[in-house]
Order: sequence, then structure tokens, then C-alpha cells
Amino acid sequence: MSSRTLVLLATLFLNCNIILAAETLVPVAALEQVPPAILVESPQAVDTVASVTPATSLQPQAPTQVQDLARAMRDFESVDDICRKISAKLASVSYRECAQLDLKLTGHNSVNGTPLLIKEYPPLASRQPQARILVIGGTHGDELSSISIVFKWMHTLEQHHSGLFHWRINPLMNPDGALRESHQRTNANGVDLNRNFTSPDGDLQAALRYWRDRTKENARRYPGPYPLSEPETNWLHQEIRGFRPDVVISVHAPYSLVDYDAPNRNNAPRQIGHLYKNLMGTYPGSLGNYAGIHLGVPVVTLELPHAGIMPTQGQISRLWTDLVRWLVRNT
Repeated sequence: MSSRTLVLLATLFLNCNIILAAETLVPVAALEQVPPAILVESPQAVDTVASVTPATSLQPQAPTQVQDLARAMRDFESVDDICRKISAKLASVSYRECAQLDLKLTGHNSVNGTPLLIKEYPPLASRQPQARILVIGGTHGDELSSISIVFKWMHTLEQHHSGLFHWRINPLMNPDGALRESHQRTNANGVDLNRNFTSPDGDLQAALRYWRDRTKENARRYPGPYPLSEPETNWLHQEIRGFRPDVVISVHAPYSLVDYDAPNRNNAPRQIGHLYKNLMGTYPGSLGNYAGIHLGVPVVTLELPHAGIMPTQGQISRLWTDLVRWLVRNT
């Protein structure tokens, strides 16, 4: 089959899919109003990357390759598709709230092929940012409040990003765990993503030994067959290496505390909003152990009180205010 024929076939397939999607699309009502942002990045004005692959000339392909191409085109999910899935799953995040953010594809997908998304609030021409901050929500798919609150904070930044910080935010690291009908802590491979990072000493079996000896092979905490075996942790590993954040904010639930992992724990936040410091220690394969101890990038973990119940609007706002104030003083 000639390359010209292949291009025509792919174009025809894509156009047919677009036409069918347009005919069957069901409008999603915006059921929630975005709450007004009452915060700025700081009193002093306190406060994606789509990976583009260069086009290459198409080579003649066997019929099976054409079928693979068609299947990939059929299965491709857009940001809009993911926003619809998120709003269908989370009563606290409307479709409009998600769609208005102009989230971008990272170029990385989950195990089941759902694109991982990113939102960047970049430096502004008027000022040099004080620090680079990476925010991660939804590492565990059954901690739904950790996803929703990150969406609320992004809408605060939509109105009040002053350039004090350079932000990159991923609201949902584990879409396969969160968006399935019965949400689960682990990803589609049954791996706890917060136990799948490398260990500071390079011991590839440390997390597995801990899982066997200390958790008695608790399936919810399975670290995977080896470090970075999962596409989701591979993405975050690359994101940290590329973005080089000064601080990582990781949102979880439901232990109602602030944890802090860094070479020097003296700077740990004593209180963020209604959450108080309670240092939990590090675990083999955890993000805190990898980034905070191994790389020396402080990791602030905010554990919300409930996995399925959102904090009040006042609590959401105070959490954000206190977090930004701590960043101002410690970066």
C-alpha cells in the first residue's frame, strides 16, 4: 500500500470518527458554579506541555499496521474526553470547571492509555519567580478529595497568578484507579504508585522486601515488580528531572495531617490550614523517600481528613493561603 493511500485512509478514518462523535455527543450540563477565588498568591501579590513529535514521512505498511493505526486513532482520548470522565466521577468538579482550565497533554499515558494532564502557570515577564512548585493530586485513585481540591486551587491561580511562583500542576496522576466504576487505590496493574519510585541506596528490592515483611503483602500497597515499572511513576520521575521543582506538593487523604520529607526537616510546616504536622517517616519506594531524601527536593504531603468528602470552602481557601505563605518563607 502506498504512503499516499495510507494518508488518505487515515484522514478518511479520522473524519468519519469526528462526524460520528459530533452526531452522538451528549451535552454535559454545567451543574456547579466555580466558587469565587478569594485568595491571591500572597499579600504582596503572592501567588504542558504537549510533547510534539516532528512529523516523519509515512512508509508503506502492512494491513496489520494500518489496523493498528486505526485502533490507535479510535482509542485516542482528548483533554475534553478526560474532563467529561472526571466530571462524571466527581460531583465536586463540573465539566466546565475542568474544561475552562485548558489542561495540556503531557505526552504520557496511564497503563490503560488515559493521557496524563498538566497545567502550567509559567513565569511572567514582569518578575522572576521565587521558586518552581510541582503539585500532584490523585496518586491514589480512591482518594477523590485529593483530586477535587487541586481543581479548586487551579481556579484560584486562574484569577490570581502573579508570577511569584512557577507552577506545574497534575490534578490526577492515577486516572485508571480513580475513574473506574469502583475506584481503587492502585493503578490498573494493581501497583501502589507511592511505593513504585527508586530508593536512595539504589536497592531495587527494598520496596518489595518492605511489602512482604512489614505489610504482609497487603495488595493495596504492592510496590510493583521493580522501581518505576509503571508509566505513571515514569512520567513523574521525568517531570521532576525536567522541571527541577524547588518543592513538590503531594495531596492525599484521609490521615488529616501535614507530612514533610527533606534532608532537613526543621523547615517542616507546623500547620497548613486545619492540618497539623505529623511526620510519618519515609517508606521504600515512596515519593517522599525518592524526591525528598534521595534528590533533596522537599516534599510537602497534605493528607486531607476524608477521601470522599471535600473540605469546606473556607478550609480549602485557608489551606491554600497557608501553603503559599509557607512557600514564600521557605523557598
